[in-house]
Amino acid sequence: MIHEISLKLPLGNYSCTRCGYGGGFGGGIGGGIGGGIGGGIGGGFGGGIGGGFGGGGICGDGVFVTCDEKLTMQNLNDRLASYLDKVRCLEEENAALEFKIKEWYAHHGHTGVPKDYSGYLKQIEDLQNQIVCATLDNNKIILNIDNSRMAADDFRLKYETELALRQSVEADINGLRHVLDELTLCRSDLETQLECLKEELCCLKKNHEEEINCLRNQSTGDVSVEVNSCPGPDLKKILDEMRCQYETMIAQNRKEVEDWYECKVNSSQLQVSELRRQLQCLEIDLQALLTSLAETEGRYNSHLCQLQQQITCVEQQLADLRAEIESQNHEYKILLDVKCRLEQEIHTYRCLLEGGQLSGENDCPCSDVLLLFCMEEVE
Repeated sequence: MIHEISLKLPLGNYSCTRCGYGGGFGGGIGGGIGGGIGGGIGGGFGGGIGGGFGGGGICGDGVFVTCDEKLTMQNLNDRLASYLDKVRCLEEENAALEFKIKEWYAHHGHTGVPKDYSGYLKQIEDLQNQIVCATLDNNKIILNIDNSRMAADDFRLKYETELALRQSVEADINGLRHVLDELTLCRSDLETQLECLKEELCCLKKNHEEEINCLRNQSTGDVSVEVNSCPGPDLKKILDEMRCQYETMIAQNRKEVEDWYECKVNSSQLQVSELRRQLQCLEIDLQALLTSLAETEGRYNSHLCQLQQQITCVEQQLADLRAEIESQNHEYKILLDVKCRLEQEIHTYRCLLEGGQLSGENDCPCSDVLLLFCMEEVE
């Protein structure tokens, strides 16, 4: 906020007026009063206290004086005293304002001397170096995050590969289980066929024994018939040969079936054992991989959390630094503006003071000086 006070002071005959007030008024109307009042007061107070002069009729040469001369002079003396008091008060206010301006410059900088902003430049350079370091750290953190993400992707690919391999092995095991079920059914069929063959063999043996008994009974009869024909074939021998042949075939078939069955069962058991062993190994490997994957995920998750916290802290520090830099820049601009305006106003004030002093020395009767008192309050 800027307060401007304008005051017009008749500095032309200020010293002459005091001289007239001190000596000229006591001795009557002489040359001092004629020159001081007629020239200084008459010219300076032509509009302000001209009524007193008009009624009193004071002239420059002091020839004509009315009967109200004492009252007029007393009125003039009172007005002059009040005027001098006002001038003294304004001088005191001017001194107070000058003291405040000097005090403000004592706190914010010397008058007419440019400020040394090397300290601020050093702070700005340090802040810029910190920003560069923080940017490098942020880039390193981003690079570490990318590396961690790539490692996690590699572990995920390995896990998917092992999972596909496990599913393939499980599919093979399920297929072998179907084969084992088929072999079990085939074994059951062969056992059923073997039982059927055994029953058939028993039936054949029984029929054969019945036929043999029947033939024996026929051969032991008392009837003797003499036939002059050629002897027939030996049925007993033929039956024995047939029995031996069938028994040999049955034994051979049984042996072949038992050998094939044992071979199939052994091979199936070996395959099942091998597959079970492979399944156990794969389950162990899968469990180890799952454990390693869980540990790796936990470790990288914790590392990622730490990196995220560091990134958040660095971003917060960058935001604080940016806000602080903007605040310092804003304050710097405000102070620079205040400095420029104050220097301009002080320069104007000095020019006006120098102009007033020159006019006072030249003793101009009607010179008016405009004094500007400017005070800026930075809120």
